[in-house]
Amino acid sequence: MSLSARLPLLFTAAAFLSACSTVSVTTDYDHATVFTNYKSYDLATAPDQLPLSPTSESALDDTLRGAMAQRGIREVTSGADLNVVSHAFTKDKINVYPAAGWGYGVPYRYGRYGMWMGAPMGYTDVTQYTQGTLILDFVDAKTKKLVFRGVATDTVGTPEQNAENIQEAVRKIMHDFPLPAPGQQ
Repeated sequence: MSLSARLPLLFTAAAFLSACSTVSVTTDYDHATVFTNYKSYDLATAPDQLPLSPTSESALDDTLRGAMAQRGIREVTSGADLNVVSHAFTKDKINVYPAAGWGYGVPYRYGRYGMWMGAPMGYTDVTQYTQGTLILDFVDAKTKKLVFRGVATDTVGTPEQNAENIQEAVRKIMHDFPLPAPGQQ
């Protein structure tokens, strides 16, 4: 198969895979900040933070370290230019989907004109789930000013799924970081 014949297939596969992503990310930053001045960072967890699972913590730290290294920002234990503070929390959620069907051939209904078949039937679908939120705050170490924030949300799953979602969230957040990685647009 020639490249020109495979190209539409590759685009379709890429579109399908990107559509499967469920991690929702928003970012914001201080447009007056000169991000090229940041050469070092340290990782911190919010003081009131509940700990992540070991798998999730490793996924967060490793993905963030890789993304920062791509941008030429090195991790240090003291004297950092940026403090990267992670916050993670969960919230129980409920989705309620009201729906109606006509129920052809299903139970008879009694109405003003007597009993008849196929009357509208209403039903409600209720789904409970746990939503996880990851916030990454990038704080200027000297001024203590928040210069970049990324927020990611997704449904909590198994530890392996959560680790994959955290990696995807960090990649998406860092894609919007004002200092792009080489080759990133």
